Amino acid sequence: MKLIDYIDGLLIDAPSIPDYWITARLSRELKGHASIWYIEMQEIHSRRNWLWWKSQIIQNHSNGTWIWKKTMKFENYKYPVDKDPYEWCLRQSKRLEAIDPQMNIEMRNHKLLTQMPGELEN
Repeated sequence: MKLIDYIDGLLIDAPSIPDYWITARLSRELKGHASIWYIEMQEIHSRRNWLWWKSQIIQNHSNGTWIWKKTMKFENYKYPVDKDPYEWCLRQSKRLEAIDPQMNIEMRNHKLLTQMPGELEN
């Protein structure tokens, strides 16, 4: 799942990267069983965007250890007051999406607020 982290990092740094550039590279980046799975899926779902492929990769290839690592990264990465809040929120929001794709925006925002320093009132 380092590939997902890498691509998400690229999209944070350069959000204008087109989906077709990312999805075209997946066949070269995925290895072994994941590569075979991707080629078979590509034949059926050729024109899907990165978010769709990301959810499929997570659904089919993530495991409890990967989800636990994502959760630990989220919980341990508190808001650094000297950094850009946009980048921090985006990175943390993507982690929450990977942990639980069905989480609603209200719960996601609540979890982000718990990572902020000090006390916050709703």
